Amino acid sequence: MEEVQAAVTAHLDQVSGLVQALSSELRRGMEPAADNLRTFVRAVDWTEPWLMCLMVFHVILLLTAVGLRKNANFQLFLLFLAYSGVYMAEKMNRYLGEHWQNFAGQNYFDRAGVFISVVWSGPLIFVSIISVVCSLITLCRMMVKWKRAELRHRAQLARGKQD
Repeated sequence: MEEVQAAVTAHLDQVSGLVQALSSELRRGMEPAADNLRTFVRAVDWTEPWLMCLMVFHVILLLTAVGLRKNANFQLFLLFLAYSGVYMAEKMNRYLGEHWQNFAGQNYFDRAGVFISVVWSGPLIFVSIISVVCSLITLCRMMVKWKRAELRHRAQLARGKQD
């Protein structure tokens, strides 16, 4: 029984330490995160042709997702493609890290995959969120149309019984 109490106490101490660390981070504000973001943006040469093409690709994908927001089949296909791209990011990072000399001025592809997550997976996840939101809006509109049609049908049946 004492072993269980010791384990629970150790666990509570660990959780307490994590909560204290989180609260101290929150008290410091967003400044450390903003500094890290500024450092990341400055470290990347955004004028490299492959990066510019990648950003154009993401913009076109976003505009396509918004432009075809009422096409449920396309939204599902886009969602599948976006999540497939995110799934393949680790393999892409490894491959691009081995062959970066062929297309980039410096090696952005670290083992942790931070760069690929920011410039590849992040925008794809954002596009997939837009796709899901558009699909949910379309679904809600369909449900409203269906319920209105059902109410009209019931009203017609009720009028038919009165006559």
